[in-house]
Amino acid sequence: MNIQIFGIKKCFDTKKADRYFKERKIQYQFIDLTQKGLSKGELQSVKATVGLENLIDRESKNYKRLKMDCISGTDKREEILLDNPSLYKTPIVRNGRQATIGYQPELWKNWE
Repeated sequence: MNIQIFGIKKCFDTKKADRYFKERKIQYQFIDLTQKGLSKGELQSVKATVGLENLIDRESKNYKRLKMDCISGTDKREEILLDNPSLYKTPIVRNGRQATIGYQPELWKNWE
């Protein structure tokens, strides 16, 4: 099992995901999206599992500022996501090729 949590330390759901794995003594790697975003390969892997549109936080300030609702084309949207990690819904939790968005303990149980 190779768990990665991509999130923001101030995010309530990210804190809950962090606590979920700590309480079960499951080792994981935390990646703070305010410091480092997903790589292109990581984005492709997560996108294949959950879909690109599910990754985008439409409530974020940057979504409106960058006029994401006016941008069509997967390549352009991916490029903007890679440059602006604040647009991701959090937490993004990966286990190999599997991934979830948000707090999903019922799915993580299957990973144990």
